[in-house]
Amino acid sequence: MAKLLTRGHNSSLVTFSIFCVRSSSSSSSAANFIFSQTPSNDHSYLNNNYNSSRPLMEDKYAKGSDDALEDLEKEGYWKGACDYPTVDDILPHILNLYGSRATPKDFEIYAMDATFEDPLTAAHGELKLGVDLRLVLARISESLWVKEIKSAFYSLGKVFSESRIVEYTIQENIISPGKKEIVIDNKQYYKLLGRDINMISLIKLYTEGGKIVRHEDWWNKQPLWNRDTVQVPVVGRVTEALRRGLMLTTHAMMGFGKD
Repeated sequence: MAKLLTRGHNSSLVTFSIFCVRSSSSSSSAANFIFSQTPSNDHSYLNNNYNSSRPLMEDKYAKGSDDALEDLEKEGYWKGACDYPTVDDILPHILNLYGSRATPKDFEIYAMDATFEDPLTAAHGELKLGVDLRLVLARISESLWVKEIKSAFYSLGKVFSESRIVEYTIQENIISPGKKEIVIDNKQYYKLLGRDINMISLIKLYTEGGKIVRHEDWWNKQPLWNRDTVQVPVVGRVTEALRRGLMLTTHAMMGFGKD
């Protein structure tokens, strides 16, 4: 199931929200998915329209019996399906990160052990925990555990006098219940020493339970170099080591992710 979101050229921002509604009768029950267009009041800085389309569930979920509803609940599409943050919730934070206006709140979209990679850096979350310990620490702001990612984005404002995403199209793919891939086809603008720099990229976000677990930025829409994507694995390993080293250097220069 996929959702395509494109940025238009009007003066107001419109988002599409998903609501899960259960309807029943004496003979059968069905799970209906209703898509409602609602105005967004908290993203006013986006000056453009935000259009969305998403195909309905498979026929067996669009209309069916109690068995179909039971299957729906087992697969996670009904029970708790609307509890996770949506792409509409995540996108404003991504725009803030790339616009050099990030705040600690913006990093709460990441899981504690999230990773961020682009062709220059590879940032890692600080925790690799078992499920039980993760649940205990979930009460603590997860932005505390992604300090390397903070350093990666806080450094933008130190290097560039201006930075922002200027155009974007979003595709959202459901991998499995609770897991999604969000692909942002975008154009980025930077100003360095008075020089304008325009770049196209693919931002790929992988989420679990509404939190980003992996964030990749493919400059010029080219896959990141690593041991799995290059023909000579040793070259990929060297590239990984260089990106990791540059990230650790940046992390130290940025005060280890200090807000």
